[in-house]
Amino acid sequence: MSGYKRMRRQHQKQLIALENKLKAEMDEHRLKLQKEVETHANNSSIELEKLAKKQVAVMEKEAKTAAADEKKFQQQILAQQKKDLATFLESQKKQYKLCKEKIKEEMNEDHSTPKKEKQERISKHKENLQHTQAEEEAHLLSQQRLYYDKNCRFFKRKTMIKRHELEQQNIREELNKKRTQKEMEHAMLIRHDESTRELEYRQLHTLQKLRMDLIRLQHQTELENQLEYNKRRERELHRKHFMELRQQPKNLKAMEMQIKKQFQDTCKVQTKQYKALKNHQLEVTPKSEHKTILKSLKDEQTRKLAILAEQYEQSINEMMASQALRLDEAQEAECQALRLQLQQEMELLNAYQSKIKMQTEAQHERELQKLEQRVSLRRAHLEQKIEEELAALQKERSERIKFLLERQEREIETFDMESLRMGFGNLVTLDYPKEDYR
Repeated sequence: MSGYKRMRRQHQKQLIALENKLKAEMDEHRLKLQKEVETHANNSSIELEKLAKKQVAVMEKEAKTAAADEKKFQQQILAQQKKDLATFLESQKKQYKLCKEKIKEEMNEDHSTPKKEKQERISKHKENLQHTQAEEEAHLLSQQRLYYDKNCRFFKRKTMIKRHELEQQNIREELNKKRTQKEMEHAMLIRHDESTRELEYRQLHTLQKLRMDLIRLQHQTELENQLEYNKRRERELHRKHFMELRQQPKNLKAMEMQIKKQFQDTCKVQTKQYKALKNHQLEVTPKSEHKTILKSLKDEQTRKLAILAEQYEQSINEMMASQALRLDEAQEAECQALRLQLQQEMELLNAYQSKIKMQTEAQHERELQKLEQRVSLRRAHLEQKIEEELAALQKERSERIKFLLERQEREIETFDMESLRMGFGNLVTLDYPKEDYR
């Protein structure tokens, strides 16, 4: 029993050592996965920061480019308008000169009109022409100003729409990046879950295999010890029987001596009885008959002693035969009892080992079912988490795009309302700048 206890303690130490080793392996595995998750989160944060900085830089660059393009656009219009105004003024100047010469020619051909009246008519005609040309110039300047303001307004609206498109592109790029990162995170978590599941099943198999190997080793040791014990008990019984057989002659001799002593004691008693009977017969019978009486008594005594001796020999023979048979029966009974006892002990051992094996297999089945439930529940929680995070991400995407589009729509509406108040009408269908102001 002390050997069994020592073996069980050693087996328990082996199981505890393996459990500690597997626990350390699982802790290391989970720490590795946690570091990978943290690394992914940090990298994702860094990527989003880089993207935000890049988008800010692009927006600033686009804003500078738009301001430069607007300034260039304004300068182009102003340069063209200046050129057009110079051409217009030169045309007016030529027209004025032609009209002036034409009036002079008409006045020179008219000899009936007094000179003073001619001068007045020429002066009035000049004033009318100058006034007309001044009005035309003012109208041209007004049209140019309206054209300038309207096209600058149109350019601002176009720049604003371009900025809106860039904002939409940026937010979609950011949201797409977030979705890609989240999908990569989910793929990583699924991979982690699968690797953890594989490790859990492998560790459970390793632990159960060692436990079953140790039980088989223990059962094999118990069986070998039981068989050795059976052999020892059989050897001991065989030795006992051998010693009994060796001791039997001495016992029979002692019993024979005891029967002989009883015979001798009986003979002495009969001898005494014979003497007493002889004395009594001699006393009551005549002396002449003494010889016949003595011979008769002597014959009777001899006959009885012979019968007694025969009984003695028969008792000895019966005793020896009985003792030999009794010894054989006793030894056979002991052999039968030992075989039955050893068989029962072997059956009890087999039943005990079968019970231990069935209990261990049932324990292994419970452990496997528990692991399957834990793995299934963890996977369900992970899938639910993934679904919820994707739904939250989609909600964030919809809300942010909706908020951006609504803000941009309000900005355009405000801009268009202000354009209407400024008298520019609908700028949506405005074509690119034309040269004809009139």
